[in-house]
Amino acid sequence: MSKNAMLQDAQKNKNDEFYTQYEDIEAEMNAYVKFNPTVFQDKTILLPCDDPDRSNFVKYFVSNFRRFGLKKLIATSYRMNAHGKKFVFTKAGIDKKQLDGNGDFRSKEVTELRNEADIIITNPPFSLFREFMEWVHPELRKVLVIGNINAITYKEIFPLIQENKLWIGARSMNRDMYFNVPREYQKWLVKNKKEGSAYKKINDVVMGRLASACWFTNINHGRRHQPLSLMTMADNIKFSKHKRVRGHEYAHYDNYDAIEVPLTDAIPSDYDGVMGVPITFLDKYNPDQFELVAIAGGKNLVQRAHGGAKIDGKNLYCRISIRHRRLMCTYELN
Repeated sequence: MSKNAMLQDAQKNKNDEFYTQYEDIEAEMNAYVKFNPTVFQDKTILLPCDDPDRSNFVKYFVSNFRRFGLKKLIATSYRMNAHGKKFVFTKAGIDKKQLDGNGDFRSKEVTELRNEADIIITNPPFSLFREFMEWVHPELRKVLVIGNINAITYKEIFPLIQENKLWIGARSMNRDMYFNVPREYQKWLVKNKKEGSAYKKINDVVMGRLASACWFTNINHGRRHQPLSLMTMADNIKFSKHKRVRGHEYAHYDNYDAIEVPLTDAIPSDYDGVMGVPITFLDKYNPDQFELVAIAGGKNLVQRAHGGAKIDGKNLYCRISIRHRRLMCTYELN
């Protein structure tokens, strides 16, 4: 293996060792329980990437087992060149043992546990996110996992979002997430990165910062159905200072029949055509209000629609094209 490849593997492994804080788990779960108090009742939850001796996911669901009325909680963990751990919690008590294998979620024994589960919840390795989501099969069971915002653009992920089989969780994308990281990585961050950018000290503990992290789920929460308040095109143009809402009109793509809407708040209420918006729009996406048409551009794009969105010959970062859901009704009436 080359030196560069070794460095890339080392960095990838560091990025995979981000452990979710208890309060972040609690805040997210509360949103689902508030929307549906019986969301976890009589359910078997699998935590397939969680060491039962250190995972806050395990601690949280053990603490709330009776309150939620869970049927069973299962946690498994991966151990390189060793047996993984298995933890089962039921009303009858706790059963802890070693797995036959190393605990890789793709293994036969963990896959059998997946088939038993009603809901899968975890913070999976970011480097294996595509494989993990394919393994989960959100079409077949409920899922609530943390991933990188850019995963929205993956060809394995966006179609699920477009078909409303997967969506963004309750936590806003505009809020950074901070994670517990291994001690060696803490030292590396302090030495090589700037505080406030890649890490932050919280109660004198170095926490890894991920501004690009968000929850992905197919469990309903109240924020998903809140309608987005919109202004007309004329009012947006009047009050906007953004360079792509230019004077008297929205910019139009060079190579795609749609207008550029640079900010979610600038989506016009009275435009009946297709509009291109940043991927962060999904943070406020209401499927009753909008239709997702396509996605184009970006690093991990689903499709290169006309080579990606362009304005004045310049490529823009990934855009999702949308239109108002009311058009669907018009087409049906005709």
